[in-house]
Amino acid sequence: MNIRPIKTKKDYEQALARLEVIFDAKKGTTKGDELELLGMLVDNYENELFPIGFPDPVEAIKFRMEQLGYTQTDLANVVGLKSRASEILSRKRKLSLEMIRQIHERLNIPTDVLIQAY
Repeated sequence: MNIRPIKTKKDYEQALARLEVIFDAKKGTTKGDELELLGMLVDNYENELFPIGFPDPVEAIKFRMEQLGYTQTDLANVVGLKSRASEILSRKRKLSLEMIRQIHERLNIPTDVLIQAY
């Protein structure tokens, strides 16, 4: 087992090629340990090179509403008025601190997502 940090694109490609070879390794074996360690190194490299930011607040609200089967009226019950819900979804109104709190509590969307500019 020759595992080393992934620092270059070539290192990354070699690690991916090796992962393909040992992909079905059994847990608790030497190759299984290698698979686990290489997986962590690849994940770390990808997170540094291709960080995934937070989703857009309005898109996060729309997505969560869809998951919950919420309508605009349901969102209005969270933020106060139907017109306010419409303005939020059409990006004509920014979220206030109180709206962020309510949406976080009722729709369970992280505040880190909701406080972003859009």
